[in-house]
Formats: sequence, C-alpha cells, structure tokens
Amino acid sequence: MIDKKIKDKVDCVGCYACTNICPLNCISMNIDSEGSWYPKVDYDRCLYCEKCIDVCPTLNYKVIKNDPIAYACINKNETVRIESSSGGLFSLIAEKIIDDGGVVFGAGFNENFEVVHSYVDNKEELEKFRGSKYVQSNIGKSFSKVKEILESGRKVLFSGTPCQIAGIKSFLGKSYENLLCIDVICYGVPLPDVWEKYLRYREKAEGSLIKKISFRNKNEGWRQFSMSILFEDGTEYIKNFEEDYYLKAYTQNLTLRLSCYACNFKTLHRQSDITIADFWGIENIFPELDDDRGTSLIFINSTYGRFIFEQIKDKILFKKVDIYEAVKYNPAAIKSAPYNPKREKFLKELNCDNFDQVVKKYC
Repeated sequence: MIDKKIKDKVDCVGCYACTNICPLNCISMNIDSEGSWYPKVDYDRCLYCEKCIDVCPTLNYKVIKNDPIAYACINKNETVRIESSSGGLFSLIAEKIIDDGGVVFGAGFNENFEVVHSYVDNKEELEKFRGSKYVQSNIGKSFSKVKEILESGRKVLFSGTPCQIAGIKSFLGKSYENLLCIDVICYGVPLPDVWEKYLRYREKAEGSLIKKISFRNKNEGWRQFSMSILFEDGTEYIKNFEEDYYLKAYTQNLTLRLSCYACNFKTLHRQSDITIADFWGIENIFPELDDDRGTSLIFINSTYGRFIFEQIKDKILFKKVDIYEAVKYNPAAIKSAPYNPKREKFLKELNCDNFDQVVKKYC
C-alpha cells in the first residue's frame, strides 16, 4: 500500500510510522542502492487496511498555526554543556521528565555504532543521547513503545528530527497531555550506509576496532568542532569538520537522504513543543553569551513547551531573541539543503577501501 502510494523517493522521510502501525507487521524498511530505508509491503499478508497511508506524515501533511518564541540559552552546569553539542538544554529537559517519573526517547549508538532510537528512564543513561549524530537514526518500533508508555500514564519525551516528530504525531493520531516532543534544526540526515563505510574505513586505516565516537568534540572549541574516534588499542583519530572527510561530504551535501533536499518540515511553525539548535551567529546578537563553548537556540512552540521551560529556567542563562533575527544565521530552520549534482556519482563510487580519496575527489 504505502510503497505504491509514495511513488517518488523524495516524498518518503523514512520515519517508520507505516511499519509501526501495520497490524500484521508486513511492512519492512529495506535499504535501497543508495543506502536509504524505504518501506516494502509483503502483499501476500497485507489486509489492505490502508493504515500505513493514514499515518504517513508526507501524505497527511499538517499546517501548524502557532507563534513560536525564541531564546538564547546556556546550561549553568558546565560539565554537561561541554559534553553536549551546543548549550546543554536537552539534558535539562530530559532530567525534568525523568524526575517526574517519565521516559526519554532519543538517538544514540548501539554496540555496532549504528544510530538507533531507544529510551531510558534514568539520568545516568542520558549521556547516550547527548551530542549530535550526523546519521539518520533507525526508529524501529519506538513509536509503538511510545504509545504503550503513554497509555500507561507515564510522561514521555520524544526527541528527533522534524520529520520524525511529524511521524510520531501522525502515528499516535491524537494528542497526549503526557507527551513532550523536541525536535532539532536539522540540516539533513546522512545515509546510514555512508556512515557504515566510513567506520569500516577508519578501522581498517587504524588496524583496530572502534571503542567510542563523538561527532562534536569541543577540544578546538564549539565552532571548530571535531570528529573524535577512540580505538580499542588506545589511539584516537581526531580531525575538525574542515579536515574529516565524513563531515566534509556531509557539509558538501553529498550524503543526505533524497527527502532532505526538498524537506516539507523546515518551518518556524513546527509540530514539536520545543525546538533546539546551535545558536550560530550568537556573537552578533548576544556576544556576552558567546564563549565558544556552546550556546543553544531554542524555539518554544506550544503551551506545554512554555511550561517545561519555566520549570528549568533557573538552571540556565537565557535571553529572549527575535526569532527572525536568529534565523538569519540559522537558515536550516526554514531552508532545505541544496542538491549536489555530483551526489549520484559519488555514492556509486564510494566504498570502504578508499573513503577519504573519493570524498576528496568530489569535494
């Protein structure tokens, strides 16, 4: 059903809503030739109930009418701030939900360093969700688990990209007072297959297996962040975003999912309660909040988002900012990444043996 209704791959965001809603689990997410996930229906088992079509956030696109308010924010806990991509706001909100007996869903690494969505209900495990993951996360059956926990009466924080938030909202089909959704200002999600090839290349070049990864190491500062990979033999690969070839290919728009080049969910009027991002341009607006250790830009998009912000504001430094002024320096909030015409040839040529060389050729 869903694989016939969505005829152009650019219209599928890979949110997994269709696989979660299928009553017979006859929809799987298959990897295509580029390394992207797309739904495939087993028609020998399909009931033709069309629930998968009803929950697709692209086919059922919703226009949101709200009046978001923007703030520049810094977590007063410097340790958490340094471990975070920007100002450390996600951790504060997540801790609040856990203090209230709730559960937090987010993107983290599994044992193979694939990026997957999972959940935690204690503060000690929140570390796995901190920091950016420049790979599309595998939602799996997280949407179904969110619904199960919400129905039990517990609070849930679900964090993800704007299209993933649209997916969970569409899947649930109704509002829940105990659900808080946080999205990010997303530039675009790189293909999981490209990430896999990069990891195997780095391990082969080092001659050792990977032990730990950080996409946003701040040793050179927040702006000049680095890819850091710690290997089991004790050595570390660390290069900033201008030197590391995975990040270079990402910023040159060679590795993004097709839907990211024409994203329907880049807007100031979002389905999430709170939006979090790096506050690029903070030095031009509030230089007193700029020490190159990370400043967050947040949008408060709903009444519930405002309520949560009020609960944590004593733990942050913050200033209200004109949202349109902030977006001047953060255009990814409203604009899709431009398509790189070299992308198709790049992906065909890329492999685990010469990752850096191919990126260098096409960048």
